[in-house]
Amino acid sequence: MKLFGFIPLQAVDVIDIIIVAFLLYQFFRFVKGTKATPILVGLFLFFLVSFVARWFGLKALSWIIGSILAVWVVAFVILFQPEIRNALARIGRQRPLKFFLRVQASSMVDEIIDAVKKLSEKKFGALIVIQKNIGLKDIIETGIPIDAVVTSTLLQTIFFPDAPLHDGACIVHGDKICAAGCILPLSDDPMLSGQFGLRHRAALGIAEHSDAICIVVSEETGKVSFAYQGKLVTKVEIRTLTRSLKSLLKEI
Repeated sequence: MKLFGFIPLQAVDVIDIIIVAFLLYQFFRFVKGTKATPILVGLFLFFLVSFVARWFGLKALSWIIGSILAVWVVAFVILFQPEIRNALARIGRQRPLKFFLRVQASSMVDEIIDAVKKLSEKKFGALIVIQKNIGLKDIIETGIPIDAVVTSTLLQTIFFPDAPLHDGACIVHGDKICAAGCILPLSDDPMLSGQFGLRHRAALGIAEHSDAICIVVSEETGKVSFAYQGKLVTKVEIRTLTRSLKSLLKEI
């Protein structure tokens, strides 16, 4: 079979096109709504200019763009480093004994929810990070090792006002509290309102750099927020937070 009378088209070519289209669709779906979206648009315009320059024989412009294209792969990896890391983590997230891990996650979520509810009622500020597939070893090393089973009582103790570790973040992995008093990267998102303090900026920061879930309890209002995949959701009801956590942790 020939396409347009001169391009031979075989069954394997159709399969090839379908696979490429599917991968492109998944890629665009993955970056949609993230900080990578405007960067991707910029790269598309860059390649469009390159095509136009070559089409019209603009040698000087073609030479400049050709020189830049020599390092575009490295630039792409640097610009999309968080997204690439998240994508690779998603590919390798399938694990054996998933059923038992879900049971364990459910128990851990119940303890966290109970702690968040009580911290919110008392207006005790808190920052709880739940690690998923991307490791947070560099973050954990900034705090004090705990290595204890997640319990509501322990979380409330950590975030009790004037406690040595209450200002930092608590990192949870599996059913264990790995460390407390950890320092998180702050988000530099210009769209983040000035009404949010360091806890909310830190929550969004870790959500931008990993696939972790970060829960925030405001010290001023007692309101609960959570950040995930580069987005911050504020004024979350406890019932909604419970459903969200159990749904997201099923993917682990």
